[in-house]
Amino acid sequence: MDAAIQTASDKHPKPVEFHFQYGTAGFRMKANLLDSVVFRVGLIASLRSRKLGGQTIGVMITASHNPPEDNGIKLVDPMGEMLENSWEAYSTELANAKDEDVVQVYHKLEKELKINPETPARAIYARDTRASGPVLVKALVDAFTATGTDFTDYKLLTTPQLHYLTRCTNTEGTPQSYGEVSEAGYYEKLSKAFVRAMKGKKAIGPVTVDCANGVGGPKLAELLKYLPGASEGGLDIKIINDDVLKAESLNSDCGADFVKTRQRAPPSSKAAPNDRCCSLDGDADRLIYYFTDSEQGFRLLDGDKIATLAASFIGDLTREARLSDELKIGVVQTAYANGASLKYVEKTLGLPVVCTPTGVKWLHHAATKFDVGVYFEANGHGTVVFSQQALKAFKTLTPETPAQAVALETLQALAELINQTVGDALSDMLLVETILAHKGWTPREWDQTYVDLPNRLVRVEVHDRNIFKTTDAERKLVEPRGTQARIDALVAKFKDGRSFARASGTEDAVRVYAEAATHIEADNLARQVAQLVKDEGSMPA
Repeated sequence: MDAAIQTASDKHPKPVEFHFQYGTAGFRMKANLLDSVVFRVGLIASLRSRKLGGQTIGVMITASHNPPEDNGIKLVDPMGEMLENSWEAYSTELANAKDEDVVQVYHKLEKELKINPETPARAIYARDTRASGPVLVKALVDAFTATGTDFTDYKLLTTPQLHYLTRCTNTEGTPQSYGEVSEAGYYEKLSKAFVRAMKGKKAIGPVTVDCANGVGGPKLAELLKYLPGASEGGLDIKIINDDVLKAESLNSDCGADFVKTRQRAPPSSKAAPNDRCCSLDGDADRLIYYFTDSEQGFRLLDGDKIATLAASFIGDLTREARLSDELKIGVVQTAYANGASLKYVEKTLGLPVVCTPTGVKWLHHAATKFDVGVYFEANGHGTVVFSQQALKAFKTLTPETPAQAVALETLQALAELINQTVGDALSDMLLVETILAHKGWTPREWDQTYVDLPNRLVRVEVHDRNIFKTTDAERKLVEPRGTQARIDALVAKFKDGRSFARASGTEDAVRVYAEAATHIEADNLARQVAQLVKDEGSMPA
């Protein structure tokens, strides 16, 4: 095997003097730098699978909401969750090994982690629609071939579909079976659950879905073949921005990230006032809703609003099912969650809120501490996870009234409809549509549940993002020393002011978030904190 790995590695040399780091989204950068990284991630996938007794590891090649010239790669653990945290360091170590040391580092990890090289290794992989994908797949296959890893190529998938299939593969034939191991099985599971959840309810008008000219376009079109239309008790969906043939159009003036950061609808949108609209991102793991109000103009319904909608609905259902004393429901947020959403969840819904560092792995882990854990980042990435106790209660509790029976049936359907492995824009969209149909709400009524504090997110380029270190779920800087005190002094000058700065997980930049009582004040606070960060980031260490 050593000779095979070295020979294959020689075909994928590492760019000289370039340091790679496995971040919150795996490795992500300009695609022309990724060849050696993808090969070495293939080696890590092999080691991870053998360490776990031959369980199947998922590999996704995508750069999500990044520009078309970027790409990335990340690993998915057997139950469809993010790669275990400690393995990020092993991935980073191997990615940065000198070309002549790749085999040596591979065996070093094998020995340190007490991995039996005779154990079978298995992996599945997929990619998004980026032009660089097919070339990078070749590097991945070279690694699998050199390490004797069995692999299955699912070709084009959304990132959540790959997570879903990883879990299905590893639970097939067990009591925890998550679904049929196929792309069609994914569509069938979602569509059947949606029909059950919508029973007797009607959607109010169509929903327009912006697919960011990414892989979500063809996959949503495929899902529509399985879903009933509005006249049959289902949903009418209008698809826009689904051109996957023009590589340069991916995420360009469209998609969830564009809508969230620009606070406007895509220029291509032809939606009328009060029309319900949503945007996916490039790999369909984020979802943002929005509409145009005739009086207030553009209105954003982001991940915070989706989380509160889901928590409110599921909370009501558990009370109707007479399970509220038995099951603990909680909401997990990051520092980016709007302060008004935190107040709404705690004061109006009466539910506990946990704040974690940014990154799905942290939110997901915290959500599993609840029987029903609702987590969404403000950017629209999130899902709902159910404990085994909750799932058992939904199925085994004997209803005493028709209302209780309907609530239990709906909860069972939601547990099937929601992709519990990771944030899934297609699944989350059907969840939102189900809830709005049950409540009989238009997007305007949803928007009025609480009023967001005006906020601004600013990206500041710095020489070295690693000098910015945080604590308190990334809400306070501990380094550079003294910077947090200066931020606090600025915040104190603004009514309802709040601001924090945290290093990006993927690039040498710092994100500055600010909110205040008015848009002008939020903009001013963000600008002043950004200047402070820029000054600190340009100083010699």
